[in-house]
Amino acid sequence: MNIQNTIREAIVAELRRQAEAGEDALLIEIRDDEFVVVNGRINLDALIMVVEGALAGGP
Repeated sequence: MNIQNTIREAIVAELRRQAEAGEDALLIEIRDDEFVVVNGRINLDALIMVVEGALAGGP
């Protein structure tokens, strides 16, 4: 698996997690493997932590 796929999977997983938490009524729609439609607020700090973890090789 290359780093781009790792980062992509981490971002999508975090967006799904935030949407499921329902705190800010975040709605996401995954289109193909290249596009994500997002409506709502995203916790940017949480998203950054996930990307940093993916780059560092963390879980």
